[in-house]
Amino acid sequence: MQIHLIDGTYELYRSFYGAPSATSPTGQEVGGTRGLLRSLAALLRRADCTHVAIAFDHVIESFRNDLFDGYKTGEGIDAALYAQFPLAEAAAEALGITVWPMVDFEADDALATGAARWSVASSVERILICSPDKDFAQCVEGDRIVLWDRMRDKIIDEAGVAEKWGVSPASSP
Repeated sequence: MQIHLIDGTYELYRSFYGAPSATSPTGQEVGGTRGLLRSLAALLRRADCTHVAIAFDHVIESFRNDLFDGYKTGEGIDAALYAQFPLAEAAAEALGITVWPMVDFEADDALATGAARWSVASSVERILICSPDKDFAQCVEGDRIVLWDRMRDKIIDEAGVAEKWGVSPASSP
C-alpha cells in the first residue's frame, strides 16, 4: 500500500491563484475550492491511491510565531482565499479523505508526523508527500518516503534531494 499525504494549504493556494474564479449562489468565492476538488478527484481516480490524508493550516500562526518575531503570519492573505479554508476542508472530507485541520501546529507538522508514523508499518510500501515544498526534503528516506510534485508529476527521492538542493535529507533542516 502507498500513503498519499497532501499539503492542502499549498494545493488551495495553487488552485486559488491558478483556477478560474467562481462564486457560490450566496456570492462567496469558491474557485480555489473547486480547483482543489478537481485536483483531488484526479488523484483519487488513480488505482494506486487508496490511503490519503490532507492537512490544512486552519489558522496561519503557530507556536513558531512566539519563538521568532519574523515568522510568517496571516497578514496579506487574500480574504477570499482565507474564507475558503473551511470549505476546502469540508470538501476534502466529503471525498472521503482524512482531513487534518491544524490549529496549534502547521500542516507541514502533520504531514511530517504522518510520514514518520507510517514509515515503520510493514504494510506501507511507499509514502508520497504531495508537495514541492523543500522543507519536506528532511522527511525523505531512500525511495520509501518521497516528495511528489503533482503539478510536474515528478518524484523526488533521496538521490533527487541531493541533486535538486545539493544536500542530503538529513542536512535539509
